[in-house]
Amino acid sequence: MSVFRRLYRGETRMDFIGTRHRWYLGSAVLITICIVSFVVRGFNYGVEFAGGTQFQIPVANTAITTNEVNTAFSDAGKPPADPPQEVGSGATRQIVVKTETLSSPEQQQLQATVARELKLQESAISVTFVSSSWGHDITVKAVQGLIIFLIVVSLYITVRFASWRMAFGGIAGLLHDLVVTAGIYSLVGFEVTPSTIVGLLTILGFSLYDTVVVYDKVRENAKDITAGSRMTFEEAANIAVNQTLMRSINTSLIALLPVAGLLFVGAGILGVGTIKDLALILFVGLATGAYSSIFLCTPIVVTLTERQPEYRALRKRVEAKRASEARRETEDGEVAPAGRGAGRDAALHRGGGPAPAPKPGARPRRRP
Repeated sequence: MSVFRRLYRGETRMDFIGTRHRWYLGSAVLITICIVSFVVRGFNYGVEFAGGTQFQIPVANTAITTNEVNTAFSDAGKPPADPPQEVGSGATRQIVVKTETLSSPEQQQLQATVARELKLQESAISVTFVSSSWGHDITVKAVQGLIIFLIVVSLYITVRFASWRMAFGGIAGLLHDLVVTAGIYSLVGFEVTPSTIVGLLTILGFSLYDTVVVYDKVRENAKDITAGSRMTFEEAANIAVNQTLMRSINTSLIALLPVAGLLFVGAGILGVGTIKDLALILFVGLATGAYSSIFLCTPIVVTLTERQPEYRALRKRVEAKRASEARRETEDGEVAPAGRGAGRDAALHRGGGPAPAPKPGARPRRRP
């Protein structure tokens, strides 16, 4: 219970910064796996990016299921590119089916066959052609927005904390979150949709928010630190991470719990497929954002900062002072047993205590 109390008060002393090379190695391995997945597995692009034909089948007040719709399309010789998804409820309930790109005669023939199989009116089924250029345009706009976001964030952090090193650490953390999130998305094989792009851009704000909170505490602890020899910049940054650790955990849990509900309950148990792509990318992105703000961004700042001459000199002064104090304590420990009685009597006398009793036969000393 005392551990949780210290964690809540920010009094823990875990060495996050001193073991930063382990976190660097772990992140490098994870990024390597993600890049290999990009090359080997690639992404499962949705119809918005790969192009295709989308059918919207109204099934309100009917008992038609997604399995029946899937069978109807397969029997017609045009199996769905992805499992049919049920969206809406009540009067707006419908099933969405995406197929490969079809010509106009193929669309009409498939529409008529499916309507006859499901006992629906042909005109009730709406057909939409989606060009792959639409997804390309969305991707280009997202990349442009990402570049502008990174530039603005770099300028903000540099001005706010008067340090380009903190800006570099924050951007490194954001890129780490993007690569890891996209890599896990590639490994799982979920469909890439516009919701995926929205989720990627959303997690950037969360990751940056948590990082700025830690940076603010680092700046507070390291204020005028080079003027003394009390602690190194690494130690000040480590204290800052420990002080904000509970806040980072609370923020992450509050954000992850509802997203986990969407992912595991909504998509996993209830089978609502329309939200699984957004839920997965938010869940992974929020988790990696919390990780990078603690184990990656601040350690990178420490690594870059301690290369400066003034901070190297600070480390030498701190180490010299501590070595001197340790040597003094060692010498005191060796001298104390040899003159234990005399040292104790002299200390009592200097401190205002009673003087030691004279030895028998000794002449009394004249007071000064």
